[in-house]
Amino acid sequence: MIEWLLSALGLCILLLAGDALVRGAVNLSLRLGVPAMIVSLTIVAFGTSAPELLIAVSAIKDNAPGIALGNVVGSNTANILLVLGIPAMLSALHTSQCQSRKNYVVMLLASVVFIALAFWGTFTLVSGLILLTMLALFLADNMRDAHAHHKAGECVDLDEIEEADPDMPYWRVAIYLVIGLIGLPIGAHLLVENASLIARTYGISDTVIGLTLVAVGTSLPELATTVMAALRRQADVALGNVIGSNIFNLLAIVGIATFIGEIPVDPAFLRLDLWVMLAASLLLIPFVFFKVDITRIWGVALTALYAIYVVFILS
Repeated sequence: MIEWLLSALGLCILLLAGDALVRGAVNLSLRLGVPAMIVSLTIVAFGTSAPELLIAVSAIKDNAPGIALGNVVGSNTANILLVLGIPAMLSALHTSQCQSRKNYVVMLLASVVFIALAFWGTFTLVSGLILLTMLALFLADNMRDAHAHHKAGECVDLDEIEEADPDMPYWRVAIYLVIGLIGLPIGAHLLVENASLIARTYGISDTVIGLTLVAVGTSLPELATTVMAALRRQADVALGNVIGSNIFNLLAIVGIATFIGEIPVDPAFLRLDLWVMLAASLLLIPFVFFKVDITRIWGVALTALYAIYVVFILS
């Protein structure tokens, strides 16, 4: 029982520390004069992926690579089926009005490249450099688009960045940064260490724990954001949140983690989980390309598919 409590404590610390780091980094950047559009494209995106990154790094150091890879693959599957499914059951997402085609294509391309690299059997430093190069190209393209919108007079509104407070005093910014930088490694270590103990206690592999317990836990911030976006009728925020999070999970988390150590790929990923992740990604095609809304019925279907997947891998 203590392992479950410590895992929950580690997850809570991760989520709170990740939020603190984002708040501190965003407002420090704004105080230093970094444009809001750059903050929204880079700092917020990287900051919200900090818990997943620290989990990956901690898992590699603790010789539990299944948790590192399972967290990424499981989070991407959960982001689509669960993070979009649950909010859609509360309030239909009018994704027919969204313009997410280009980023969605990038997400599909990243998924295909990620799967191809997984068939090498190990994510090496070379694999990481390939993923990070794709990330750099993605960010450069988005910054070019943002610059074009800025020249056209379409500036990013600070209200779109929830953590933004340009008048936040430096001492408060420093407190947020310290909390984030100290809390993230502590939370990651607690979660990974105790999740591994749970896996051994119940005869479950680290891979399955990473795909379920850890993945769902680290998807909670995305779920909270998407629920609020659904209730506010902001389908573009909901869909963009999921697509952006999946791109960063695939390209940034594993890419950076390979600098810490190689990540061997459990054969179970090649047989099932990577293909489930890709299939879940392809399910978004009607909503992105054919102006179909994610209605409550779709929400029930997506959530049910995720439940079936989790039951299957746990059994």
